[in-house]
Amino acid sequence: MKTQVLAAALAAAFAAAPALALANDSSIQIYGIADAGFVKTAGAPLKLASGIADGSRIGFKGTEDMGGGYKAIFNLEARVEMDTGKQSPTLVTENQGYYLTKGMSALPAAVLAGVRSALQPKGGAAVNPENAIFDRTSMVGLITPFGAVLLGRMYTPGYEVFNSADVFESGTAGTWGGITGGSAGFQALGADIRSQKSVQWRVAVDGIGAALMYGTKGSGYLGRYNKFTAANLTYKKGPWDVGVGYNRGYDQNDNVSLTTTTIGGSYSIDNWKLFFGFHDQKNQNSVLLKDYIAGWDSGIAPLLGGATSPTQLALRNNVFVPNITRNSQIDANSVQVGFHYRIGAGRVMASLARQNDRSVSNSDATQYAVGYDYFLSKRTDVYTVLGIIKNTNDAQYAPSTAGAPGGFTAAPGETGRSIQIGIRHKF
Repeated sequence: MKTQVLAAALAAAFAAAPALALANDSSIQIYGIADAGFVKTAGAPLKLASGIADGSRIGFKGTEDMGGGYKAIFNLEARVEMDTGKQSPTLVTENQGYYLTKGMSALPAAVLAGVRSALQPKGGAAVNPENAIFDRTSMVGLITPFGAVLLGRMYTPGYEVFNSADVFESGTAGTWGGITGGSAGFQALGADIRSQKSVQWRVAVDGIGAALMYGTKGSGYLGRYNKFTAANLTYKKGPWDVGVGYNRGYDQNDNVSLTTTTIGGSYSIDNWKLFFGFHDQKNQNSVLLKDYIAGWDSGIAPLLGGATSPTQLALRNNVFVPNITRNSQIDANSVQVGFHYRIGAGRVMASLARQNDRSVSNSDATQYAVGYDYFLSKRTDVYTVLGIIKNTNDAQYAPSTAGAPGGFTAAPGETGRSIQIGIRHKF
C-alpha cells in the first residue's frame, strides 16, 4: 500500500533547505522562517513584532531509510522571537481583559485588582510560558507500509483542518483563530493547537488522509490534560484541500474538557483559492480552573487573613470560585469564508469570520480582514494586512499575529483594529 505521511503537521507550508547528506540512506534538514514587521493596533503604540504572518522558527528534521517501506523520522522545531531572541512572546496589546473576573465586583477593589494582575501579569508570556526549547514540535516516529506512528509533541488532527481552512494561514490580523478563543480571549483556548506526550498514527492514500491521536496524562497544548483524543479525515488532491477534524481533552479529574469539531478547507480554480470553515467549541471543565483556584489560595488568601479566615472563605467560596468556574467555560461556534486571488507575483487575501457565543454573555464577534502578499522571490515575501473585529457585549478581541495572541481591546464591546506590515523569509 502506497503511503504518504507528513513528518510535521505543517511542514508543507514552507520550503525546506537542501538535505545535509550523512549517508546514502539518511539525511538531516535544517529549516526555518524569519518573519518580522510592524503592528499598529488601535489604542496601542506602534510595535515591532516577530512572527506576524508565520511564527518565526528554526527546525531540524531527518529521515533514515531502513528498506522494505520503513523509515525512521524525527522533527524538532523551536520558536524564535525575532524582536528579542526569546522564545515566549507577550500579547500584542497590554489592555486588561475583564471577562474572567466578571461577577466578582463583591471583592474589595484591591483584591479584584490583585486577581486581575495574577490572571494577566503585565509583560507575561502569552505563549510557551514554560520556555520549552522545542515548543513548536518535538517528535520521533516510524513510517511503515501501513502508515506512520509518531511520538512526542505535535500538531493536533483537529487543528490541522482548522489551519487548512484559515484564509490567512493562521497568521496576521486576519487569522480565523483571532476570534475563536471564547469570550475571555486568549486565556480560554478555542482549539488545542498541539498536544504533548502523545502518540499519533497517520496515513494517506491517493489523496485521502487520516490521523488518530492519543495523549497520556500531561498531554494537551499546556500539558494539563488527564488524557487527550483526536482524529481527522482529509482529502488533498487536485484543487481540493478539505477535511473534518475532532479534538477532545479531559481535565485532571477525567471530566470532558475542551472539545472541538472543525469542517472546512479550500478549493482552487484559475487564479482563485476559495475558503470555508466551520468550528464548534465547548468546554465546561477548563483544565486551567485548578490553576486559577490554586492561585487564589497561594496569593490572595494570605492577604485576607489566611485560608481559614471567615472573610477569605466567604470571598473564595461564594464569589471567586463560582464566577471563575463559569467564566472559564466556552460554548461557541464560528464560521469563516474568504479567498486568495493571484495577481502576477502577488496575491490579494480577504476574509469574513463570525464567532457566535452561545453562553449567557452572548459576546459575539465579527472579523473583517483584507491583505496583500507580494513574493520578491521563491523564499521571501512582503505583506500588509488590515484587520477589524467588531465586538459585542463582553467580548474584547483584539487582532492578533501568527506568533502571539492579540490580547484585548481597552473596553468590552469596543471594536479592535490593526494594520500590519512585514517581511518573511523561509530557509
